[in-house]
Amino acid sequence: MEQGFRHYLTVTGGYWAFTITDGAIRMLVVLYFHGLGYSPLQIAMLFLFYEFFGIVTNLVGGWLGARIGLNRCMHIGMVMQIGALLMLTVPDAWLTVAYVMAAQALSGIAKDLNKMSAKAGVKLFLPQQSDARLFRWVALLTGSKNALKGAGFFIGAALLSWLEFRGALFALSAMLLLALVVTWTLLPVGLGKTKAPFAQLFSKTPQINWLSGARFFLFGARDIWFVVALPLFLQSVLGWTFTEVGAFLALWVIGYGAVQAMAPKLLKLFSGAEPGGGTLAIWAGVLALLPACMAMALDQGWDAGAVLMVGLTLFGIVFAVNSATHSYLILSWSGHDSVSMNVGFYYMANAGGRLTGTVLSGLLYQSWGMSGCLYTSALFVLVAMLLSLQLRGVNAGG
Repeated sequence: MEQGFRHYLTVTGGYWAFTITDGAIRMLVVLYFHGLGYSPLQIAMLFLFYEFFGIVTNLVGGWLGARIGLNRCMHIGMVMQIGALLMLTVPDAWLTVAYVMAAQALSGIAKDLNKMSAKAGVKLFLPQQSDARLFRWVALLTGSKNALKGAGFFIGAALLSWLEFRGALFALSAMLLLALVVTWTLLPVGLGKTKAPFAQLFSKTPQINWLSGARFFLFGARDIWFVVALPLFLQSVLGWTFTEVGAFLALWVIGYGAVQAMAPKLLKLFSGAEPGGGTLAIWAGVLALLPACMAMALDQGWDAGAVLMVGLTLFGIVFAVNSATHSYLILSWSGHDSVSMNVGFYYMANAGGRLTGTVLSGLLYQSWGMSGCLYTSALFVLVAMLLSLQLRGVNAGG
């Protein structure tokens, strides 16, 4: 087995373990604190620092990865995530909004250090001019990560029912500690380490800037209705149990991840060529129609369960192709010396979109219900499409 592929498998395995804890802790917090009587907006605010510090982490983390090595950034993230999990094991009386926000801030920093390190590392495991293989590796990493995050949703909900809140947190901490030991042993020291000046954080090519802007609105569009509004709607309006909510969201994200992993084959089937900037605009245009149609169907009194099941399936497929193409192009348009900093900058925009979407998810759902969230989601995707149009002439490797 070639060394690059072996390192890729090690990074992917560590990323998988981390992703399970990331999905599980989100579901644990949403369901447990809803049970304690928190409002939708209060639950959304619990994730405010999680997303905010993701913005800061991605911006600085790309530079940090270039200075100390991507493997060290990954391991720092794992240690911080273990700390965030253990912070929530205190008695209920300590679990104030401010305290939980602080724990989520630590988790947000950990998540983005881990993600930036894993995504940027893939570029370094391949020789130059390997775009087709790069797309396959990135799609597999991203798709499998999201499938495992979906599994994390289910695991979090199931552990909440089985071991209760604190027992679930201890179990997740032990699993991540094992992954930390394995990746620490197998990964090379100084992966991706370069002498990157801090000023390069803001020195980006136009296509990186346009792509990052489109990413902001794409992921804001998803989280506006998916993070807080959807699980609360399923539980409070449709009457689903904790485990049913977790299982459904898990299956959706697993399916979404599977489509991401197949994105290279799907795009080749439709276009017969490697994706470029124009691919993003086409798929974003299709995606914008879906939440708008779902909102109109709900307003017309259609069966809410059926609308969400069909709409979520279609949204997941189209969104997955968009996301996988984004993840590939940011690496394809980055050189080996700049990859960690470009990926950090790009995922800073991703975190900004998630932050905006998370806050709006609680606010819009509390004020205008699921329809309000869906209409706003459609507007965000439309903006992402307009930004992507600026990239129509830029192809892979450009």
